[in-house]
Amino acid sequence: MARPLTAEIDLDALRHNYRLACECSPESRCVAVLKADAYGHGAVACARALEGLAPAFAVACIEEAVTLREAGIATPIVLLEGIFSADELHRVDELGLWMAVHSDWQLDALLAHRPARPIPVWLKVDSGMHRLGFPPERAEAAWRRLQAAPDHACDLQLMSHFATADLVEGAYFEAQMARLTALAERLDASLCLANSPATLARPSAHGAWNRPGVMLYGSDPLEAANAASRRLAPVMTLRSAIIAVRELPAGEPVGYGGRWVTPRPSRIGVVAAGYGDGYDRHAVDGTPVLVEGRRTRIAGKVSMDMLTVDLTDLPEADIGSEVVLWGRAATGEVLSVDEVAHHCDTISYTLLTGVLPRVPRRYHGQPR
Repeated sequence: MARPLTAEIDLDALRHNYRLACECSPESRCVAVLKADAYGHGAVACARALEGLAPAFAVACIEEAVTLREAGIATPIVLLEGIFSADELHRVDELGLWMAVHSDWQLDALLAHRPARPIPVWLKVDSGMHRLGFPPERAEAAWRRLQAAPDHACDLQLMSHFATADLVEGAYFEAQMARLTALAERLDASLCLANSPATLARPSAHGAWNRPGVMLYGSDPLEAANAASRRLAPVMTLRSAIIAVRELPAGEPVGYGGRWVTPRPSRIGVVAAGYGDGYDRHAVDGTPVLVEGRRTRIAGKVSMDMLTVDLTDLPEADIGSEVVLWGRAATGEVLSVDEVAHHCDTISYTLLTGVLPRVPRRYHGQPR
């Protein structure tokens, strides 16, 4: 019998969330972001589930694009960070990829290359995130160089990334939008701006293309949920089971360092899941879990292969009882990965992408 820990992936929920992104921005096309192995969900399976719905996919690097192409995915793929060396351009050309251009050396390399066909280019502008991109005052010259090289580049888009689109307070978002809108008007350019929070809550950012990412996997990226984000469906359920039960008197320490001490006579359940599987070791006592669809909490530090939960108020729970660490229980009860992340002092992205390969993925819902 196999270890009970699995990451169950609901492809129907993935498609639901993608359709929600499209519903939020009906005048935009939505590229489905599949970087980091589709945020830990399995890029190939997720791409197959979204083929025919999404007009394009996005990944971080050429290695991720190669994985999709080798699996037979023919949908256009955007390299969000572009190339990392000039010699990658022949693979961009060969695989029919689209690419971001965020710096002078990338632009020079592209214009020195002789592609078999023009490469669709998204010119990245640093509108205030201050990671990648041309400053707005230099982006116009880069755009003009691309326009003047139709044998090298085509289907030009202006691209940028928001630093604060998830926040309720919107002053910095509006400052970024003002810079981008002014630049787009000068260039008569199409825009690709909206990430997940902007797709859900910032209609002014909806351009020719949007880039929904974490929302596709059911995580709410907004500081304060809105009507749209409340409709997101969890895609990953990290599910395990109770493998042992301990009956302890009051005053007994549990786990490494004895951080949690039984406040009363207690039943402690041992769960087959730990930081060696990617569950965050920083989870504090009280981090929620579902046992047979009922909420309880972690009691004691997370170990490499196990964690412990308080079963004192769940007398029916026993060896073999279902444990959901995040996602949807068999009863239908949902524990949000965002809530778990809050107790770990992190964000859902780190939990989802951190589930390690030894955790089997089990897919439900057939690809289209």
